[in-house]
Amino acid sequence: MRILRAAGYRVMPWKNGGGTTTEIAVSPEAAGLDDFDWRISIARVETSGPFSSFAGIDRTLAVLEGEGIVLDIAGQPPERLTSASAPLAFPGDVPTSAALIGGPITDLNVMTRRGHISHTVERLPLSGEIRIAPTAGTTLLLPLGSAVKLLTDAESSLEPLDTLIVGPHGPHLRLQPDGQGLLFVIQLHRAAANH
Repeated sequence: MRILRAAGYRVMPWKNGGGTTTEIAVSPEAAGLDDFDWRISIARVETSGPFSSFAGIDRTLAVLEGEGIVLDIAGQPPERLTSASAPLAFPGDVPTSAALIGGPITDLNVMTRRGHISHTVERLPLSGEIRIAPTAGTTLLLPLGSAVKLLTDAESSLEPLDTLIVGPHGPHLRLQPDGQGLLFVIQLHRAAANH
């Protein structure tokens, strides 16, 4: 179990050069944009336009701040995403463009290499104690809008946008928010070996 502090995240250019992304975590640790197994990041989207293409990657996007975006994913009806919407999963290698609804947004982006790692992203309201059970995969917890105390370890707390990473079969977690907000729960699972 380890905590990544938001102040230590790495800022880097988008793959298509159209903006910047703040990398929270990537695996393997030294991986670049073309050879990661999984990657979690936050991006500031200032203008409408096409998304970078990531071959063989599955993505999930959640709006953290701003009025929202409309995603145009090839072969699907347009999807309107706001900070109140559930996270949206889509293939990273299908042509996708975004139209801002009313100004810049900040989004959470989870990407995993198809056939190697799968993921889910859950958005939970921070309104009382939250319990997270261990899984066979890796779990990442990211609070938005409120700090969160880890009741399993009285010395630890997460500030907004800090990330807690819990490895496979980690401890049962109890979290107590300091106020109202959201908790993003990201689950990463290795794909079963092909026989």
